[in-house]
Amino acid sequence: MVDVVRVLRRWVCRPALLSGVAVSAAMTLSAAAEAKTLTAVMHSDLRVTDPIITTAYITRNHGYMIFDTLLALDEAFKVRPQMADWKVSDDRLTYTFTLRDGLKWHDGKPVTAEDCVASLKRWAARDGMGQKLMDMTASLTASDERTITLKLKEPYGLVLESIAKPSSIVPFMMPRRIAETPPDKAIGEQIGSGPFRFVQAEFQPGVKAVYEKNKDYVPRAEKASWAAGGKVVKVDRVEWITMPDAQTAVNALMSGEIDFIEQPPIDLLPILAASKEVKVHNTNALGYQTMGRMNFLHPPFDNPKIRRAALLALNQKDVLDALIGNPQYYRICGAMFVCGTPLETEVGAETLVRKTGMEEAKKLLAEAGYDGTPIVLMQPTDVGTLKAQPIVASQLLRAAGFKVDMQAMDWQTLVTRRASQKPPKEGGWNMFFTNWVGADVFNPLVNVSLNGRGRGAWFGWPDDPKLEAFRDAYSRAGSLDEQKTIARDLQAYAYEQAIYIPLGQYIVPSAWRTELTGVLDGPAPYFWNIDKAD
Repeated sequence: MVDVVRVLRRWVCRPALLSGVAVSAAMTLSAAAEAKTLTAVMHSDLRVTDPIITTAYITRNHGYMIFDTLLALDEAFKVRPQMADWKVSDDRLTYTFTLRDGLKWHDGKPVTAEDCVASLKRWAARDGMGQKLMDMTASLTASDERTITLKLKEPYGLVLESIAKPSSIVPFMMPRRIAETPPDKAIGEQIGSGPFRFVQAEFQPGVKAVYEKNKDYVPRAEKASWAAGGKVVKVDRVEWITMPDAQTAVNALMSGEIDFIEQPPIDLLPILAASKEVKVHNTNALGYQTMGRMNFLHPPFDNPKIRRAALLALNQKDVLDALIGNPQYYRICGAMFVCGTPLETEVGAETLVRKTGMEEAKKLLAEAGYDGTPIVLMQPTDVGTLKAQPIVASQLLRAAGFKVDMQAMDWQTLVTRRASQKPPKEGGWNMFFTNWVGADVFNPLVNVSLNGRGRGAWFGWPDDPKLEAFRDAYSRAGSLDEQKTIARDLQAYAYEQAIYIPLGQYIVPSAWRTELTGVLDGPAPYFWNIDKAD
């Protein structure tokens, strides 16, 4: 950037050769060079920019930059006010949310309750926890410009936790005209009320995404904690630079060409940790769960016995050894709701955690009458934490008797393609792998992979009323002991039906230059509160 500015400044001294456009470009580049800019390499490049139509984490991260939320969860898992405060009626049937002062959209218009009602409805149409909330809701209205009123059909204890959901499909607030976009269609504008503005003119998918400080944003007074508290922006610009080669990104961090890497490769962490100019820290204490998902709509995985055979063929150790390698950073764990949480149980996961299912997989596949239909297994090639799972899985599935068609693509292509419900021969798919932060899977409602609403469920689309009955029962449970019992029974059933395949837990520390201070912990990377020394 500095070299380009220097060249353009030389041309400024030759006005006969410099057009007005070039002068403008020189001024823009000069201003960008003089701004306090934080440069980051994220785990993926950004292509999909609507955080409601996808669960892709890079799009969630983008959402946190430019949008805000009514409520937020802090590091103690406590719900806090963000855009709004709330009151609950004595009968616990009416929740009243009041917008705080100073809220403006990036186009200068005030945030209204009608905007927020439309945003909540669009979010709830896509998110499993939101769908459950709407099942319990009698009405959701704007009582006046600043008041949102939610009335329940019956008392429901997860209203605030739903609206404060911190990851996956986050209930981000948007202007009404944008929020009224059909929930299966991408929004056409990137206008929020959050701490950064998206610089559309500088957006180059696959190359760079740029955010500028929203000077009109009024932070809360409280200390920042996870996505809650004061979102005080201390830099002028944040630039997400795409560097698919991990070694190149690490070299750039070591030399000071970039400031932050969200997910450096595990095998290069010792090099980064040894540098006095780099800090390595795990910002996500709950870590990640990696998992496999099959498509329930089309053969062969529309057959539960064949899904079960695929689950039996896989095991966590082979996947984690290839994915992470160093046992210091991974944990074999059969708990769908994450090891180390109150709902932890290994029921149903015995073959995955002990590598004992291959012979049973071969037998069951033969019993199911598998006809050799090839499995279209999508393999992302540009995300370090998603490359290995398809390779290991394809080998194990073939060993069990499956035919596998592993198709390589970049992650953003996969993110787009996994939304297709077409048959595999027409551009659809049979299987893919992804990762969830622990906060996205630690109970039956937040874990979208356990949504059984058919074509209204998460990618894979299981149509399973019994699964939904378990989730309904969990939502009405009156005690932790009751929740544990329901979660255990649900997990046993989900493994039996091979709803999805948990493949263990792992952590990936982030790394940044020591010039940065104020980096927050949380299930997502947050760029407010970070300062950069001059």
